[in-house]
Amino acid sequence: MLSNMTQMLKDAEDGGYCIGCINTPNLETVRGVIAAAEEVNVPIIIDHAQVHDEGGIKVEVIGPLMVEYAKKAKVPVCVHVDHGSDFTFVLRCVQAGFSSVMYDLSHLPYEENLSKVKEFTEFAHRMDISVEAELGIMTLAMGEGWTRETIKTTFTDPAEAADFSERSGVDALAVCFGTAHGIYAEPPELDIQRVRDIRAAMPDTTRVVMHGGSGVDEVQIQAAISAGVAKLNYYSYLGQAATENMKQLLATDYGHKQWHDVQEAQVDFIKEYTKHVLTVLMNGK
Repeated sequence: MLSNMTQMLKDAEDGGYCIGCINTPNLETVRGVIAAAEEVNVPIIIDHAQVHDEGGIKVEVIGPLMVEYAKKAKVPVCVHVDHGSDFTFVLRCVQAGFSSVMYDLSHLPYEENLSKVKEFTEFAHRMDISVEAELGIMTLAMGEGWTRETIKTTFTDPAEAADFSERSGVDALAVCFGTAHGIYAEPPELDIQRVRDIRAAMPDTTRVVMHGGSGVDEVQIQAAISAGVAKLNYYSYLGQAATENMKQLLATDYGHKQWHDVQEAQVDFIKEYTKHVLTVLMNGK
């Protein structure tokens, strides 16, 4: 069933678990991720990132499919915009039927980010669309000078998180406390106390979001959930694993099969991989 993110994240925080938010840039991923959520019997957020739209399937093609699969799912599914920084792209997603938007203007100065997100949130809420924003500059990938020490300069300040959430009215806020997008150059080290401080400072109506979740060890993930993370974004390591699985498939008898056979094998792989991730995010519940 197609669901709104706001209630989904409230239920997760109250229940001490976390909602997985997974990029679904093609139909195989959509099918595999939703099938995993159905088998584990948990809510799920599927999203389309602006970066994937720029270099892959357009939202006008994949968006309606995401929405249709969400409506038919046996579990609640939110269809979400990931890192939408271009207003035109965000509107294209809304027109495709998305129920939630991450309006990411974190690259702007604080007050400008806040003002524009607040204006968008007021507009989105009138349409029953939930809104996520980002505070702090999260790098696209560790490496090229990024280490566990240098990334600390990007950490989100709890007082700013409180002010931003209160004044903007967003439903969720992505914050920086040790993660990065992409493949890690060294194992990440999360500042769990910062998560606690951010959650304690923010209004009860705004949930804490962790991006760059793939590549983080399960112990730290669950510690972050217990500290207040209600939504965790996960994709890079799933995408990498699916690529490696494809290589292995093509090195076996699948190298002589039809393309649709290989696609179905990939759907099964994505499903099993995602089932494990979603089980971890249940945090023992």
